[in-house]
Amino acid sequence: MATATNNFEYISPTRRRVMGILFLSLGILLWIMFGRGIGGEALTTFRLTPGGSAQELPDWVFSSQNMLNMLSVLSIAMGGYQLARGFGKRTTLMLGLAAAMFIFGFLSWATSGGTLNLAGLFRSALVKAVPLTIGALSGVLCERSGVVNIAIEGMMLTGAFVGAFVGSVTNIWIGLFAAVLSGGLLAWILAVLSIKYKTDQIIAGTVINIFATGITSFLSAKFLQRYQHLNDPGRFPTIEVPVLSKIPFIGPIMFQHNMFVYALYIFLIVLTVGLYYTRWGLRTRSVGEHPKAADTLGINVFRTRYISVILGGMMAGFGGAYFTLGSVGRFDEVMTAGRGFIGLAAMIFGNWNPIGSFGAGLLFGFFDALAAKIAILRVPIPSEIMLMFPYIATMVALAGVVGRGQMPAADGQPYEKE
Repeated sequence: MATATNNFEYISPTRRRVMGILFLSLGILLWIMFGRGIGGEALTTFRLTPGGSAQELPDWVFSSQNMLNMLSVLSIAMGGYQLARGFGKRTTLMLGLAAAMFIFGFLSWATSGGTLNLAGLFRSALVKAVPLTIGALSGVLCERSGVVNIAIEGMMLTGAFVGAFVGSVTNIWIGLFAAVLSGGLLAWILAVLSIKYKTDQIIAGTVINIFATGITSFLSAKFLQRYQHLNDPGRFPTIEVPVLSKIPFIGPIMFQHNMFVYALYIFLIVLTVGLYYTRWGLRTRSVGEHPKAADTLGINVFRTRYISVILGGMMAGFGGAYFTLGSVGRFDEVMTAGRGFIGLAAMIFGNWNPIGSFGAGLLFGFFDALAAKIAILRVPIPSEIMLMFPYIATMVALAGVVGRGQMPAADGQPYEKE
């Protein structure tokens, strides 16, 4: 447990020891699993230019064994310092650094004697993180007001279908607008069931997910697969941001994408500022923490929750449109493949915070992209094992290893106005 007083943060001795042992364990595992059995002559080569980019940076070549030994020593040293004195309020930051060192060590070992396009891996991780983070932001909007939304998956799937169909019949921008509206409509249904009729929010969300899966699969088989011109909306083109896209290494990774990636950047800024620095955000968070107190101060709890849930549904519809209008350019049955549920996990791992959710989305996206590279690198580790790590990290976070999660106090609790 950690408590903060002014600029000093107290970390309990138990957590300090746990974190110190964790740092030591990561360092020892780095040496035993990767560093010990690698030859001294082995070289790791990382390409720093994504495929298709006009920029060319020289490859990063280094001794695999030396890098692994250095990372192992650093992690063990961090563990020793944590056990002896502790990093204080920087403990969580150092945990992230230790985890990043372990992942980099694994990549260095896996690429030993070969080549990995590191920039391409990061770019792919960002792209895969887009729908996950948008789903997480949808959850943040809803749950910060006190309504649990597990129907994000159904809203995204409906948004993907409506975006593809309407985009094919009209144009891609109208398809995007229709996808957003479809997500908002399902969210309105969830809000009515949860807020007005006080239905169990988990059951209401599950019903919406089942309905969305069934109706989109039926309509797809009935119309879209039979009439291909109804399933050809096109895709938003790639846009290179002037100046920023020319920054070495970072530019091609972050600023050569279609509008969905740039929209994600805007959503992160707007939602962070809106939730923590505006009157609307204060009211939304107060309704999610203590609705009775908020009502006493004159805040309309029901209206605030309705607005937040509908906005969250529109966000989920936008995220669903990414699959058809920003990725593959057509709709396939159940194409969201559980991304809405992964978005919920990212929201929890990100501590119900927009920036934290983005970081968690990147983590999930990174391991998703890395799993696809495992076969190419011929690493003797099943790709399914790689996909497990983000979920293990989420469970570790929920267990309180990186600090207690701050779920809104009234999350999932219907409000009875007295």
